[in-house]
Amino acid sequence: MRVLLAGIIARYPLGGVTWCSLMYLLGLRALGHEVFYIEDTGECIYDPEQNTRALDPSYGLRYIDAALRPHGLGDAWSFVNYDGSYHGVSRERVAEYARTADLFVNLSGGAWFWRDEYASIPRRVFIDSDPAFTQLSIAKNDEWYVKFFRGFTHLFTFGSNIGTNGCTVPTGDFSWQKTWQPVVTSLWRSDEAPQRNRYTSVMSWTIESFTDVGGNKDIEFLRFLDLPARAGPRFELAVNGPQRFLQQHGWSTLPAMDISRTPGGYRDFIRSSRGEFGIAKHTYVATRCGWFSDRTECYLAAGRPAIVQDTAWTRHLPSGEGLLAFGTAEEAAEAIARVDADYAHHAACASDIAREHFEAATVLSSLIERVS
Repeated sequence: MRVLLAGIIARYPLGGVTWCSLMYLLGLRALGHEVFYIEDTGECIYDPEQNTRALDPSYGLRYIDAALRPHGLGDAWSFVNYDGSYHGVSRERVAEYARTADLFVNLSGGAWFWRDEYASIPRRVFIDSDPAFTQLSIAKNDEWYVKFFRGFTHLFTFGSNIGTNGCTVPTGDFSWQKTWQPVVTSLWRSDEAPQRNRYTSVMSWTIESFTDVGGNKDIEFLRFLDLPARAGPRFELAVNGPQRFLQQHGWSTLPAMDISRTPGGYRDFIRSSRGEFGIAKHTYVATRCGWFSDRTECYLAAGRPAIVQDTAWTRHLPSGEGLLAFGTAEEAAEAIARVDADYAHHAACASDIAREHFEAATVLSSLIERVS
């Protein structure tokens, strides 16, 4: 099968975002499929060297190539700038590939245009990594947005409860199927002991998108602000938020970009951590949509226990050993103590959960079967 995958590697040139697209590409290729990466958001890239959105896509182009070339994909990508110019592979070659493609996968809005070459591909899949936000935006009934989603033959979401009675998110006449972010666990596995005796996370305090339909992590985090007073100075956050404010409440912090500038730096940070302490966006929690973090999956794949806020993902995934859910600060502190009491056991369970539930071969084989 020939797959054209649209992602947002250059638009958001951050380690975690890059791994999301990369693991789809590598996972599909390992299953025997041919893959090609396209990025066509109509937006300017974020350039961290200038700390601004840039009209010149040079940083993003270098970043895409540096991410894909080591994996043998250096000649299998194209970036469409906001002005319609193609970089990497030409538009003609993209159109030629699309003419014989079997599957178009749009991950997280990697393309916001129905160009003829995309629309002609027989199977067209959207992967929703922002459950609840996406559906609430559709429910606003903006004509172009609704029409855009009607162009897909299949819709998938990381919100495992979307469309069920236990979730308050409206879906209208759209049908969403559950999936997880695939993880190539062999790329994350680490036999080394963690270098940091801290539970860490990589997080955005707020995001710039969907501001009119939902709430961010800043709302939820305030409920757990005094957790270091309960559990001790056990936490280190790579955050693009109010670092001094967090430090005043006992959180160790560092700028998120310091560890997210490259895929390798992001992976090294996760591998060096004792485990994850993760807060979810308010909308995920309030709607009980069942969102589960791709970042958490990477911690688990690295053999690092994860202590993460419950969005009702516990209806679908095990909790208690290796992966522990919490809803209150008291539960979070208790989970930290449980992991500390038998760290080796929880680390082994973390690896087992990653292989059983998130291994790319399993997740992607299921997705392919459902769209074929």
